[in-house]
Amino acid sequence: MRWSRAWLGVLLVFVLTGCSVVKTTPERTALETSARWTLLPFENLAQAPQGAERIERIVSVLLRSSGVQLADYPREARKDPLLLVDDRARYQKALAWAKKQGFRYGVTGSLNEWRYKAGLDGEPAVGVTLRVVDLRSGQVVWSASGARAGWGREGVAMTAQKLLDRLLGDLPLKK
Repeated sequence: MRWSRAWLGVLLVFVLTGCSVVKTTPERTALETSARWTLLPFENLAQAPQGAERIERIVSVLLRSSGVQLADYPREARKDPLLLVDDRARYQKALAWAKKQGFRYGVTGSLNEWRYKAGLDGEPAVGVTLRVVDLRSGQVVWSASGARAGWGREGVAMTAQKLLDRLLGDLPLKK
């Protein structure tokens, strides 16, 4: 009986970890939560309309809950029709604003997948990359990438939040 419980435990670990893939940069110098941080636009590489904005909102909440004093880039920049469809232009405009405002770190990334898989269960699938950029030097000081598939009755947003929470859990923060 003990032997079968041990194998069941090992199997459960493989099943639970087999639903996601995560890769982060090796830990470097800790990033201070007291520094000035800003959220920058994310690039939407998925076919989900406004998917990048969804990821931005989740990242924003998770970083704030970790003690980061995070400012959002100005939303009025979205009134320009070009900025509504061109993620790169939106990012460049927000980056120029952030540097002018004197922010130290910018958080950005891309949404690579945001969908329900085809099939009977229709499991949610999310893929994301994250980057923290030192706005003074332009260097990426931390990055992470991950993909996760949820369970059949789980929503895409829940799957995304679990993945982002795991990715941001590796962010080397110093309070």
